[in-house]
Amino acid sequence: MGMAGRKPSDRPTVTRHKPTVDWTEIVNTPYTGWSPELPETRQVIEKSGEVTEVPIPQATRKWWRALCVMPHCVLWQESDWAYAIDTAMVHAQASYGVISAMAELRMREKSLGTTVDSRRDLRIRYVDVDVESVELAVVNQIDDRRERLLNA
Repeated sequence: MGMAGRKPSDRPTVTRHKPTVDWTEIVNTPYTGWSPELPETRQVIEKSGEVTEVPIPQATRKWWRALCVMPHCVLWQESDWAYAIDTAMVHAQASYGVISAMAELRMREKSLGTTVDSRRDLRIRYVDVDVESVELAVVNQIDDRRERLLNA
């Protein structure tokens, strides 16, 4: 039994408005600039109120190394790096199995642009550098020209 109404058109959907923010194009090379060091431990407050030092798990260290070489880190300021350190602490919590930290980590990673989808939402695009082969022009002997100019 068919449904009443108009059938979908074969034409592509047209968006008539221009995007309000242009794409930020970043050269697709690993970031090698300054980045803060990840601390060795983090502080955890127990239910009793006692503060304990917990080591940063190896999975978080691996995540941090991957984060610090993303090409768009070239755009980051000191406050962005501070946010990234805080996100690493949330990652450490999630690595230890804290379920509530996993949802927080997902939102924080989206704002940092750690995945292709999150970079698309932030309108960050990695572009490859096109190295054009430069063809050198043939250089004629300058002696002939110099002789013509001097004898004129």
